[in-house]
Formats: sequence, C-alpha cells, structure tokens
Amino acid sequence: MSNSMSDEIIKKLELQANVIRQSIIEMLVTAGSGHTAGPLGMADIFTYLYFHELKHDPKNPTWPERDRLVLSNGHICPVFYATMAHAGYFDIKELQTLRKFGTRLQGHPHREYLPMVENSSGPLGSGLSQAVGMALADRIDHGQKNDRFIYALMSDGELDEGNSWEGIMLAGKNQLGNLIAVVDRNNIQIDGYTENIMPLEPLGAKWEAFNWHVIEVPGHDFTALHEAVQTAKSIFNKPSVIIAKTIPGRGVPEFERDYLWHGKPPNKEEANMALKELRTLGGKIKSEHQ
Repeated sequence: MSNSMSDEIIKKLELQANVIRQSIIEMLVTAGSGHTAGPLGMADIFTYLYFHELKHDPKNPTWPERDRLVLSNGHICPVFYATMAHAGYFDIKELQTLRKFGTRLQGHPHREYLPMVENSSGPLGSGLSQAVGMALADRIDHGQKNDRFIYALMSDGELDEGNSWEGIMLAGKNQLGNLIAVVDRNNIQIDGYTENIMPLEPLGAKWEAFNWHVIEVPGHDFTALHEAVQTAKSIFNKPSVIIAKTIPGRGVPEFERDYLWHGKPPNKEEANMALKELRTLGGKIKSEHQ
C-alpha cells in the first residue's frame, strides 16, 4: 500500500464517513439510548480501516487470512455496526434494531450474535489485552513472516484502567510488531474531561516508556491516518500505537467537544438538526473535490 492517497480516494472516504455519521444519528434516535460523541468522532477512522486498509471479506467474515479488528471501548458500537453494514456485512436496514429486544445489535458488541465481530466488549480496559493475545498467537503460529495485523481500537478514558497498562507492558516486552493500537484521543469520558478526571499527559511518552512506537495524528485527516498506519506496519521490532486526536461529536457543531454527549442519544428534534448539518456537510465535500 502506497503512503500517498489520491484526491478521489479521499473524497470517497469523506463522503462514506458522512453517510456513516448519518446512520449513527438515525440508529440512536430510533433506539432512544446509546452513545453519540464517540461514534461520530471515530467515523473517519472506521471508514479508513474498513473501506481502504483492512484485509477483510464481508462475504466471508471468518476468512482465516483477515486482519483482526478488536474494539475495546464497545460503547461506541453504533459506528462499528454502521460501518460494517455499509461495508456489506449485513443489511443496512438492520441498523434500526439497535438496542431493541432480541436484536443482534446489542448496546455492546456480542460475538455470539455477530460472527464478523472478533470480540465481545464492554468492560473497559480489556480489549487491548485481548488483541495482545491474538497477536501473540499469530506470532507463535506463523513467526515474524506473518503479514496479518491486529488492530486494537480503544478510548483514552479507558487508559485509567490498570488492565490497559498490563497489556501495553506485555506487548512491548514481546516486541509485537503485528499489533497496532489506535487510541481515540478525544479528551472526554462520561463524567468530564480526561485531564480533569485522571490526567493522561504526557500520553505518548508513557507508551514509549513501555517500548511502543508512538505516532500522533489528527484523527480526521485521511492522509495523516494513512501515513500513520503504513508507518506502523513497517515497524517490526515493537508494537505501534496511533494516538488519533479526534473531535467528539464530529460533524455536528452543536455536539462537538461536549462531554455531556458521551453517553446520551439525540431526541427527534436534535436528530433532525444533526442530519441536516451532516447532509449540508456532504454537499460541501462533493463541491470541494470537483
């Protein structure tokens, strides 16, 4: 994969992310519960991975050669579900069943219901350790020559959890070059801003101290994301972490950077406003790239 991206590819990714954000809003207002800020903020990263970078096959979700994506902060699953549906894993109409009784689309991903999901998630701080186990197993089974990558997507707030640092330490010790962590550095958690609740900075230096290669990027810049992932894939003697600086609630100015949107859905009026904002943004994206 080249370290450069054409304007046409970037346009397609930006438009796809915008559509996914609209699906997120539609899902949440129908469900009447769920998380808004994180899913909107991570739409670009999920879009980049599923529509450009990941080695995967929606028609064969258990393909043995696939890359593995482990979602640790399972509460942002609306973006996970919306991205998978738009990528072809299941019918987009099913998104409207989010959090309904009997649905496959639980409030946190459940692998028993969705075979295309690599892990059940919910307890924060656990996902990275699960990904480390997968990366270690691949190393044992295939050695250094294996070209499959394990991506661990996680929140910044869950770095308050000690289990996260146990996983970070183990991965660094074992020099897991096939492991790429992506931290959603949006600076919020459910009851406030991260630097008020439990300060994380200097975050990059902490990962480096545990023998990780650290890359910090703007999380809504597809070119920067692409360059970061390609760099991470070229590091063979240690795991890599991409600290992606994102805007919670991205795409809806009324929601952006407000931690109160971490764990609540929009009502009908707010959803209509958000969808109008996103559709207008989609039009701007189309015109800017013409």
